Amino acid sequence: MTTQELANRYNELFQKRQAAEIYQELYSADIVCTEPEHALAMGIPTITRGIEAVLAKSKSRMELIAEVHSFFISEIVVGGDYFSLAMGRDMTMKNGQRLQVAEIAVFGVKDGKIITETFFY
Repeated sequence: MTTQELANRYNELFQKRQAAEIYQELYSADIVCTEPEHALAMGIPTITRGIEAVLAKSKSRMELIAEVHSFFISEIVVGGDYFSLAMGRDMTMKNGQRLQVAEIAVFGVKDGKIITETFFY
């Protein structure tokens, strides 16, 4: 799968809110996820290595959300072995707080799988 094909598939699955399929189908077992330094204040590690750790982090985040009111993903930009996009959500957390989150994500691709993801928010 080329980077463009992978990016298109990511977009297709994201639009259908099929996160589990994104992880299963598109991510390398050796994925490395990088979050900004200020994520530590929210209890999110800045570096997460391996698909099991990334899945656990995603699951723990999802457990904090009561309702997603809306979400978006921008057009995807592909450059070489990378693709990027803007994405965001309007959601209510289980503690009652309503949040609107927007971020830029950059994904590195090798051998038809996502090997890195870096988030800016």
